[in-house]
Amino acid sequence: MAKRVYLFNEGSKDDRELLGGKGANLCEMTSMGLPVPFGFIITTPTCREFFEGGNRLPRHLQTEYNVALKLIEDRMGSLFGDPDNPLLFSVRSGAPVSMPGMMNTILNLGMNDVIAAGLARKTGNPRFAYDSYRRFIQMFADVVLGIEGDGFEEAIIDYKKEHNKTLDTEMTAEDWQAIIEIYKGMVSFPQDPAVQLRQAIEAVFLSWNTPRAIFYREMNNIPDSIGTAVCVQAMVFGNFGDDSGSGVAFTRNPSTGDKQFFGEYLVNAAGEDVVAGIRTPQPISSLEQQMPAVYKELFATQKRLEEHYSDMQDIEFTIQQGKFYMLQTRSGKRTGRASVKIAVDMVNEGLISDKEALMRVSPEHVESFLHPMVDPSAKTDIVASGMPASPGGATGKVVFSADEAVTVAADGTKVLLVRRETTPEDIHGMKVAEGILTELGGMTSHAAVVARGMGVCAITGCAELTINYEQGTATTNDGVVIKRMDTITLDGATGDVMLGDIAKTAASDSDDFQKLLGWADKYRRLGVRANAETEEDATKARELGAEGIGLCRTEHMFFEADRIDHIRGMILSENREERQVYLDRLLEFQKADMKALFRVMHDLPVTVRLLDPPLHEFLPHGDEELEALAKRLGKPADKVREISQNLQEVNPMLGFRGCRISVIHPEITEMQVAAIIGAAVEAQRDGHNPYPEIMIPLVVNVREIRAITDVIEKVIMEVLAREKVSIPYKIGTMMETPRACLGAERLATAVEFMSFGTNDLTQMTYGFSRDDVGKFIAAYLDRKLVEDDPFVTLDQRAVGRLMKIAIEDSKKRKKGIKYGICGEHGGDPRSIQFCHDIGLDYVSCSPFRVPVARIAAAQANVGPSSSE
Repeated sequence: MAKRVYLFNEGSKDDRELLGGKGANLCEMTSMGLPVPFGFIITTPTCREFFEGGNRLPRHLQTEYNVALKLIEDRMGSLFGDPDNPLLFSVRSGAPVSMPGMMNTILNLGMNDVIAAGLARKTGNPRFAYDSYRRFIQMFADVVLGIEGDGFEEAIIDYKKEHNKTLDTEMTAEDWQAIIEIYKGMVSFPQDPAVQLRQAIEAVFLSWNTPRAIFYREMNNIPDSIGTAVCVQAMVFGNFGDDSGSGVAFTRNPSTGDKQFFGEYLVNAAGEDVVAGIRTPQPISSLEQQMPAVYKELFATQKRLEEHYSDMQDIEFTIQQGKFYMLQTRSGKRTGRASVKIAVDMVNEGLISDKEALMRVSPEHVESFLHPMVDPSAKTDIVASGMPASPGGATGKVVFSADEAVTVAADGTKVLLVRRETTPEDIHGMKVAEGILTELGGMTSHAAVVARGMGVCAITGCAELTINYEQGTATTNDGVVIKRMDTITLDGATGDVMLGDIAKTAASDSDDFQKLLGWADKYRRLGVRANAETEEDATKARELGAEGIGLCRTEHMFFEADRIDHIRGMILSENREERQVYLDRLLEFQKADMKALFRVMHDLPVTVRLLDPPLHEFLPHGDEELEALAKRLGKPADKVREISQNLQEVNPMLGFRGCRISVIHPEITEMQVAAIIGAAVEAQRDGHNPYPEIMIPLVVNVREIRAITDVIEKVIMEVLAREKVSIPYKIGTMMETPRACLGAERLATAVEFMSFGTNDLTQMTYGFSRDDVGKFIAAYLDRKLVEDDPFVTLDQRAVGRLMKIAIEDSKKRKKGIKYGICGEHGGDPRSIQFCHDIGLDYVSCSPFRVPVARIAAAQANVGPSSSE
């Protein structure tokens, strides 16, 4: 039987998989000689045993942890369950991956009526003893017995009103005893500490599968299989009196990344008071004046921990009667901007290498440099201010509950979640919100920590607001009433709350960001291109580091008002002569657009996909629009209606589109190729070095490619001969059907590059319509019928296997083929890892995802592969 219980002096920080992050770090701090209250850890494999055994603790586990209990009693000098000298415990979760606030915790475990009285006698502090007891009952009822906490909070509120008290710190021992009697009328709980401990351990394991924990794992791609450890630690008490307190701190500022000790604490408070945000805490700097000796020890400890872990640390501490204790350290959640600054600064300080710095920055966090900020010159109607907990500018409709946020945001409406304070149960609403605003809490509250981790704008501790859930209002100190569904703007950089939609500015760049991207370019193997059709998108892509255009969707160039009638006329033409009139006009549009792209890209490749969408998409809908078009084209309305109806398809995504248009109407391809090569010739004469790559879409066999290539090369030769110039070019295909992938060995003989169009390849592999998948994919994800939305993260098992087959088989037939991906997966970090592993040459994504892709490509090369 494997060892299931480890004392804090039996592990290290390298044991995260076995002991969870919290447990491993508690062991590490113990080995460093830091003042850590002693305890034991039940391993993550035990959690898996628990679930495999039908939610039952393994045999002999209680015997094993009882041995550990005796050793802890000896070390702490007190006894579990002894009324005269009681030892109390905290029981916490601790997964290998940080999941702040998502699972359950129970504090002060081991209390009952007799022990509460004994603790009052021993400490001479009855108020502390009974405050601790009521906290335990409330937590145990919630976590173990599943009783909602609202009733307990209401009981306290009602009691305070009746006895004219405002703060918890005003409550006496008699007050808390009265509250306890009310609680005991609401819930029956075991008086035996041993039973409490067993049930608490079970409850922490069960919290691994609470809806909020599952949602958080899905949101952060954390596997369900890893499980959680359970940390059982001797209690120390911050609510002992004015010489006691609790706090949370960061070794650097988690919002800005500045190298400054940053945190908050509360005097005469338990740790959950700080994290829950039920009181607005004091800045950690005040502790230096209030308890200078404690502050000195705390400051030295945080510095030592950062140097030891070579990373910014998030620490929790307690002060009991002037004595300092460390309860936790972990790598701190930080904003995207802070993550970049901290990583670069630590390289400059010699704490980490540039490779390590790259692995410290989440690709998603890079997006914070690309998001708009509130324009300082446009700020008006500032009605309240709070703490700038997570930067960014956010505008949306006000909602007052997480469920309402999900409902309102379902149709794309931007929402701001406004709460007194957030709890882990709000995670689903926080995920869909543009920003978060809380009345209570500080910079280290649940709302602040989770928002920073998600990269969501947040303002916490906005005491200038009074929130009334029943009325659906937030009222400022000046009497301004913000109602449900009102539009407001949050400035997460300053903490300002403003009425209306305030103008935004483009996110500012930074030297640190550019340095990090430089390291990414140094270590990545994958090239990064952009999907772009307009001069504006191409310019932005190049500014953000794109190494070319990986997908120019030519059909997107024809939707503008001054062009669409020309392409409609071409589609509705009844013979080639009539069609050629429209093609001649379209050629000039196409040529001008392509020249603009070549000019912006200068000497970088531009991959141009031939016309792809179903032709009926260009046609008007409804009789009124159709008749107006017929009049503009000088055609009978009945004839336009007849041709339009003939073009309608039962399944247009699998119909007359892609290379089939080139086969049936080669004159369209002739026009497009003439425009592409003609534009390249003009760009070359203007001093640029154009490199067009012509891509044939939606092929299923090599005969299609050869038929279309004949047309393409004939036009190219004609243009180059006429212009007496030489232009480098390539002809390739878009791999987006399973048959193309399975027949890639034959296709290889006719192409110079293959670019995987994984949007359609996923659609055809799954049989899911990407336009309709939203109707059922949420249910599939919820029931674990699929692991991820396959249109967001590339499915490696089937779609990825087709890609691997295509690459391996085509290389057997022809060397030197270039491989890329131009579907939306080209900007997804996990998909990029897979693309690196199977040997693609480049990924292509939307312009604003280019920096994300550069970082992810570097991480793919520096870090472990997706198959490990």
